[in-house]
This record gives sequence, C-alpha cells and structure tokens, in this order.
Amino acid sequence: MKYLCLICAETVMEQMPAAEAEQRYEEYREFTRDIRQGGYYLDCNRLLPADSATTVRVRSGKVTVTDGPCAETKEQLGGYYLIEARDLNEAISIAARIPEVRKGCVEVRPVAEDSRTLAVLGLGSREYHP
Repeated sequence: MKYLCLICAETVMEQMPAAEAEQRYEEYREFTRDIRQGGYYLDCNRLLPADSATTVRVRSGKVTVTDGPCAETKEQLGGYYLIEARDLNEAISIAARIPEVRKGCVEVRPVAEDSRTLAVLGLGSREYHP
C-alpha cells in the first residue's frame, strides 16, 4: 500500500544556519538512500517555505487567491515522501526515521487506490488490495 508522509517542520532549510541546513541535507540524503535500497521509496521532494504558498478557494463561483498557506500554524509543511509499505505499522516505522520527526512531526496518510478512485483519475483499473 502507498502512504504519503507529510513532513511538518517549525524551521525549514532556508531558515536554518548554513551548517545546520547542510547537516540536515546529509541526514535526508542518507535516509532517502536507505529507503531506496529497502524498496520503500516511490517519490519525495522538499517544499519551499510557507510564505511562497498561494491558497486558492472558490466560493459561489468566485475564485479568491491569498498569499500563504491555507492554515496559519507554528509548523509548516516542509516536504513529503511517497512510500510503499506492507501496512500502516511498517509505514510508521519508516516515517519515524525521517530526520525532521525529531523536531517537528510526520503525518502518515494512506493513498486511496480503490478501483473507483483510480478510474475517476484516469489511472487505470489496477485492482485494489486492502
């Protein structure tokens, strides 16, 4: 099953001293290498800081655009990993190794892969195995 690991951080790379950011990049490099070798890795990337976000809403047919994230919180979405794991317990054990989990948190969300969702999204008719 696929899981999206959403990395929430109080401080993103651009806000860290250079030496600390370099150390964190190295930790992520090692983690990514390990999950690639373990066969769990599907995709990942870092997001730019929340102040670069744009939020779009449509209400009564009117589009509104605001600068910034959709929620104002101390933590911000800093990146993600899309992984393949046997079950939630295995996904949690992988997420617990993401470097930011020691200072922020990682939200683990199962990816919907039921046949109806896949068909609606035009992703084929892969059979769903819960």
